[in-house]
Amino acid sequence: MTPAIFGLSGAALTADERAFFREADPAGYILFGRNVETRAQLRALTDELRAIHGRERLLVSIDQEGGRVARMKPPEWEAFPPGEAFARLWQVAPASAIEAARANAEALGYDLAEVGITVDYLPLLDVRQPGAHDVIGDRALGEEPMQVAALGRAVLDGLARGGVTGCVKHMPGHGRAGADSHKELPTVEASEAELESDLEPFRTLRDAPIGMTAHVRYTAWDADNPGTLSPVVVNEVIRGRIGFTGLLLTDDIDMEALSGSVPERSERAIAAGCDIVLNCWAKMDDMAGIAERLPAMSAAAQQRLERALKRTEAAHSGVDRAQLIAKRDTLLDLARNLA
Repeated sequence: MTPAIFGLSGAALTADERAFFREADPAGYILFGRNVETRAQLRALTDELRAIHGRERLLVSIDQEGGRVARMKPPEWEAFPPGEAFARLWQVAPASAIEAARANAEALGYDLAEVGITVDYLPLLDVRQPGAHDVIGDRALGEEPMQVAALGRAVLDGLARGGVTGCVKHMPGHGRAGADSHKELPTVEASEAELESDLEPFRTLRDAPIGMTAHVRYTAWDADNPGTLSPVVVNEVIRGRIGFTGLLLTDDIDMEALSGSVPERSERAIAAGCDIVLNCWAKMDDMAGIAERLPAMSAAAQQRLERALKRTEAAHSGVDRAQLIAKRDTLLDLARNLA
């Protein structure tokens, strides 16, 4: 198995993609708006991915956060609120915010599971910092570590009830970044003591099944390398200080924060200690280069992958989706009414 998650070019697999995926046997796949049209189309696409290797339990993932980050959109799918909505509710009613976040995530999980998606890149555990770049912004669950962890736990629980595995991101924290890592490499010059608050939500949820790294350079830990490519950040900070034991993915390896060719970046990420490289853009040359350069997925990483996907079997709490949405909206109205 190639330790990579690959993207697809369109709403159906091409013959070249099907043949390549059969040979490369990637750990999983990621879907974007270009892959999404209708429920029937999307279910057929994920069924076809499963049929390539006859693997029913397959990592089929998406960035469906709510707010401005959503690949499945109206009118075919309902819009979901961003993390900030639950952060606002926390200010007036923390317990209600937890319940609203859990109900929201469970309803979201039902939508994803219905079309064969097993992993959602949610929740963000980045602690929002004043003055930081808006790339995180209203996606964050708050500015206080305990609040972020509590709401993040509710999101993970809700997704699991809906039959989907969540992924905590962006380890060890993107909330201080002064630049958008999609476009350039952010450098965080905070001290180790200051960075403790960034680590806290991830440490609290270190038992999460999947985590994603940040393409951010932290000078207190490694002045030369972004977190994704840093053995110090991956092994000493994420695995060590945070104590994360789950499946560790890179953020999109094609982002402009990183330098070198995509296969070279991928090789460095695996060498640094990441389990799987995330490659989103379905460029065949890049995917072929990744498959050629990367070693086979390690036994330890395969075990983490199996553990993460096993959670999707505990699907569907039996609660009606419409009731979950109504519960969420009633609770979110508290924040508006009490503001």
